[in-house]
Amino acid sequence: MRVSAIAAALALGACATASAQMAPLPMALCAGWQGERTCELLQEDARIRVLRCTFQPGVGHEMHYHPPHFGYVLEGESTMRITTADGVVDRPVRAGGSFSNEREIVHEALNIGDQTMTYLIVEKKYEDTRAAEAIAEGLCVSD
Repeated sequence: MRVSAIAAALALGACATASAQMAPLPMALCAGWQGERTCELLQEDARIRVLRCTFQPGVGHEMHYHPPHFGYVLEGESTMRITTADGVVDRPVRAGGSFSNEREIVHEALNIGDQTMTYLIVEKKYEDTRAAEAIAEGLCVSD
C-alpha cells in the first residue's frame, strides 16, 4: 500500500512539473517590458519570423519563449542578464556577435549595461512545437 502511494505521489509530481514547463508564455514578439513592446516584426511567412528587438539600459524582455532561432547583435556593447529555470547568468554582448538555439528557449532578459542593444532574431516557426493553449497573447492582444 505504501509503495503505491509513493508511486502515485511521484506521478502527480511529474504531471505538475510537465504542465509547469508548458505554462502559457508569450512568444518573443508579444513579450515586452513593463507593458511596452521591445521587439518589432520585420518579416513573417509560414516558415520564419524575423524580429528586431531593442533594449535600452535598464530595459528587458519579460519571461517569454522562442522556438529554435538564430540571433545577431546589430548594435551596442553591454551585458544582458538572462534568467532561466536554471538560474541567472550575465552575458557580455556586442555588435557583430551571434547565437543560435536548436530547441525552444524560455527566458527573461535585462540589459544591465549602459548601452542600447539591438538584436535581429530569426525564429524557425516550422519547428515551434508549443501547443496553442500554451501561448499567451502578451502584448499582441491588441493586434
